[in-house]
Amino acid sequence: MSDTVGHAPSPAKPAGRIELLDLARGLALFAMASYHFCWDLELFGYLEPGTSTQGLLKAYARSIAGSFLFLAGVSLYLAHGRQIRPQAFLKRLAVVAGAAGLISLATYFAMPESFIHFGILHAIAASSVIGLAFLRLPSLVTVGLGLVCLGLPALYRNDVFNPVWLSWIGLFTVPPRSNDFVPLLPWFGPFLIGIGLTRHAVARGWTERLAEIRTGSGALARTIRFCGRHSLTFYLLHQPVLLSLVWAYAQINPAPPVDPMPGFISECQTSCQAANSGAFCKQFCSCVGDELLSQGLFEPFVTGQVTQESDGRIPAIASQCTARFR
Repeated sequence: MSDTVGHAPSPAKPAGRIELLDLARGLALFAMASYHFCWDLELFGYLEPGTSTQGLLKAYARSIAGSFLFLAGVSLYLAHGRQIRPQAFLKRLAVVAGAAGLISLATYFAMPESFIHFGILHAIAASSVIGLAFLRLPSLVTVGLGLVCLGLPALYRNDVFNPVWLSWIGLFTVPPRSNDFVPLLPWFGPFLIGIGLTRHAVARGWTERLAEIRTGSGALARTIRFCGRHSLTFYLLHQPVLLSLVWAYAQINPAPPVDPMPGFISECQTSCQAANSGAFCKQFCSCVGDELLSQGLFEPFVTGQVTQESDGRIPAIASQCTARFR
């Protein structure tokens, strides 16, 4: 990589619109919609509790988040790599950040115990601002820093990052409850890798060749590219549409009643395993569930009527179960 030895690449002729990028963004959107559809089915009781947060679906969700951040990094460099355009950048940032704030507000009123305070749009907005500082770095350095971001949370965590106003950084030991949580670390990693690889591609004229590639004139390809070009609109609209469809179906053919305990155990283990072994989390979560039931706190806790902050018995139960299995 000649642009990795300390000097910037010579300016490249701007490429036309890259259909492959629109197609990739559209495919990522449809993948996200398919995952959210599974989440909606679980919410309404058609899938077992924890289905969307474990196993292959969990890996699927993470790969989708990674692809969005990577493509956002690619787009940032294509738009501002040669020269930052403040007006265009601020306009786009205002739209994305505004949409992120709208989602936080809506989910706070709908699900206050697990509202989205730092989801994928929040991560894209924050990464875009921070990413401006990396547009002039050599490609190899940027990609290397991206890999560091990916690995850092596995090497270092600290309780100081547990409060919700710091948890977005990603170095917490206890993850916050949220229906969509995409902290800066490790997810700034794919964003930086997208910047670095795109800088390398632009320096060698590869983006011009990519812009010449056509991805098909069929209805499906056109639809996917159209959604990719209007990704924010698709993102904001798809989940209300999917939820409405599943809700309407549930009015006609409701799912059988579901025991909330397996879902509680599953969610507890998912959070616990961020900083503890699987064996400990299995015992700990079963213990917490049993104690909540015995003290009449289970239903109030899972429905959000009481929280760890509002009822001191809940952290006492967590401490008791931790001491029992440590």
